[in-house]
Parts: sequence; structure tokens; C-alpha cells
Amino acid sequence: MKKICLLIIALLAIVPQTFSQKNNKNVFPDGTKMSDWFLDATKINPSDLGKFYTVTDYGTLNDSTIVQTKAIQKTIDEAYRNGGGVVVIPKGTFMSGALFFHPNTHLHVSEGAILKGSDNIIDYPIMPSRIEGQSIEYFPALVNAYGNNGFTITGKGAIDGNGLKYWEAFWQRRKENPNCTNLEVSRPRLVFIWKCDNVQVQDVKLRNSGFWTSHYYQCNNVKVLDVRITSPHAPVKAPSTDAIDIDICKNMLIKGCYMAVNDDAIALKGGKGPWADKDASNGGNENIIIENCDFGFCHGALTSGSEAIHNKNILVRNCTVNNAIRLLWLKMRPDTPQRYEYITVENITGYAKSMIYVKPWTQFFDLKGRKDVPLSYCDNITMRNIDIKCDVFYDMKITEYDKLTNFTFENLKVEAKNDDMDKSIIKGLKLKNVVVNNKVIK
Repeated sequence: MKKICLLIIALLAIVPQTFSQKNNKNVFPDGTKMSDWFLDATKINPSDLGKFYTVTDYGTLNDSTIVQTKAIQKTIDEAYRNGGGVVVIPKGTFMSGALFFHPNTHLHVSEGAILKGSDNIIDYPIMPSRIEGQSIEYFPALVNAYGNNGFTITGKGAIDGNGLKYWEAFWQRRKENPNCTNLEVSRPRLVFIWKCDNVQVQDVKLRNSGFWTSHYYQCNNVKVLDVRITSPHAPVKAPSTDAIDIDICKNMLIKGCYMAVNDDAIALKGGKGPWADKDASNGGNENIIIENCDFGFCHGALTSGSEAIHNKNILVRNCTVNNAIRLLWLKMRPDTPQRYEYITVENITGYAKSMIYVKPWTQFFDLKGRKDVPLSYCDNITMRNIDIKCDVFYDMKITEYDKLTNFTFENLKVEAKNDDMDKSIIKGLKLKNVVVNNKVIK
């Protein structure tokens, strides 16, 4: 009997781990332990945030055909003057331009309510802002919170960017000039949260943004829970409608969300340009957890760049992808010094055109007279416990300025039309139980 037991133990030791095995240790990719904050997805009860201020009680009409920015802003201002509270959008459709939430004011979009953005850019006055890795004068979003610690957005209603007019204008401009930049056509974002700590966005639907859908800049301790973020990729494509842009943030939990947009689902930003790492308005992202999310159509489920200088401790786990173009996209921008490190993608099922995509991003790059080319580094990148179908398994092509080190592929089950793999471009590549088209890759 003892011999049989020893034989079984020996056999188990050489049997590959199953692809359904989960690695749910609550540590960051660099091995540091997560705080309990990341393990708490408790929803906020808006009733605990103060008095409710329903916009229709302060002069806003239940009329979906008129822009009522002043009346809705008046409600926000009234709540602020009285020490704070929750601004409520009741059932119905209410159209507005840019709204600005003050400290201790919050937004609740009731079930059946739609806060709809004006499609006239004049309703979004240009002011100091941040977009595409630049601190410039630009249009605000529909919903804005600047320096509002503890800001929350709650409710099961929708914030709708009404973006069709902006999308059509962009594609017309791109038709006239195929090299036009994203900023040549005036378009507002949907939500912009700047220098706010302890933020929570939960349950709402964010859809049809004119530009980026939600943008978090210089924020700490942000939770995005059970939010549905969508924009169309057919019949009219909604250009650059990233679901969540994370721009110089620390400690962020994105959980239980659905994202399907005509650009990246989650994009890590932080600055661009040959001296981006010397600019005080730029910086890195650290300790970002993305879990239990579903990704519909998107250009990248997780994308690092194209305006990023440092991303560390990024974990995507327990997610499904359905028709993503890329599961993990590391954009190597040749005019920007970059370091992407300790990024882990694990426990994933579904389909993506490319499982991992690492290539130079050369659109609109500019060395601005710098003689040497900044180096870009990807280090300690791990993909494990993944069962995926894709067109291209290993979609990588780098230059002498891109340094890839310490990649680990573990417990992968891949069906791929193209299973080519150039192992030489990664220094320190580890393969453990990687099965591509029913063949073990060593």
C-alpha cells in the first residue's frame, strides 16, 4: 500500500497543472502583500453621504430636449453651500454640458435616469486639463471632480455622452486628413476625476462618450465596481472611447465591470515625450487590480501606453475576454522612456486576436530634437492559467531600444492560427506547461 501511495505522489508530481487552477493569492506581482482595502468591494450607500438634492427640486425640468447645465450645476452648488450631499438625477432624461462637483458633493443616477451630454462642444468650456499624456488647455468632461476627496458616483442609471455627432466629425476629419490627431476634432470625455482620493464609482452605466469614457488623473485609492462601460464599434465606430484611463494613480480596484468600447478597455497612462520622466505633471501607476471583469470588443483588454512612463504592480485576474483584439498590449513608444514592470495576467478565458502584443507604437511620435533614442523596458511580465483562442499567440516585434526581460508563461492552453514564437527577443523567458495547438512548447 505504501508503494502505491508513493507511486501516486510521484505521478501527480509530473502531471501538468490543470488550466482551471486558480492562483488567487492576494499579493502583488512583485510579491508584496495586498492591504485589506483591495479585498473590500463593499458598496457605498448614498444615504450615508448626506442630504439628497434632486435636480428637479432646484429648477431642472423633466425635458430631454433642452440643455440644462445651469440648473443642474445650481443643484450641485446648493449642496456644496449647505455642507455637501448627494445630487440626484431622477428617472427621465436630462441633458447637460460640463458639470463640476465640489468637495463633499456626490452624484447619484437613479435607475431609469439618463444624464445625457450635450453634443454641442460650446457647452464644454476650455480650461486647464489633462489629455493624452499632456497637461494642456482642453475641454472638460460631462462629469468632473477636481480635488474632491471621497467623491462617489452611484445608482443604476446611465451617463450617456451622446457622442454620435463627435464621432462623425472625427471620421470626416480623418477622411480629409488620414494623419489627423485625436485632438484635432473637439470632443469631450464622459467622466474626468482629477486629484481625488478615496473615490468610488459603482453600478452606473457609462456609454457613448465623445472621447475617453472615464479618466482618473493623479488619484489614489479608487474603486470602480460593477460598472458597465460601452460604446459602439459598428456601424459607426466611436473613436478613442477608452473605457478606463488610469493616469498617475496609486491603489485602484476595478471589479465586476463589463467593458466593450472602440479602443482600449483599460489603458495605463502617465506622460509622453523624450523627457517625459523629467516633467512633474507626469508619473507612474502602481498597485492596480482588475478582477472578475468581462471584456467585449476592445483594442486591448489591458494596454500599457501609448502615453506611459512607468507602470508597476498591475494585476488582471479572473476575467473573460470576448472578441478583444489584444489581451495584453505593451506599447513601446520610441520617443518616450518607459518601464513596464511586474505585470501579471492570470486566470483568463475567451478569445482575443492576439494573446500578447508587444511592438513599437510609432503613431505621432516625436523625438523633439533629442539625439539619442530613449530606452523602453518590460520586466517581470507574467501570463498564467489562461485558456484562450486567438489568431496570433505571440505577437511581438521589437527594436534595439526595447528591452524585454523575465517573462513567464505558465499553464497556458492556446489555440492559435499563428503559433510562431521567437524566443530570442526576451532575455530570461520561462515556459512552464505551455500548450499551443495541443503541442507543449519548451
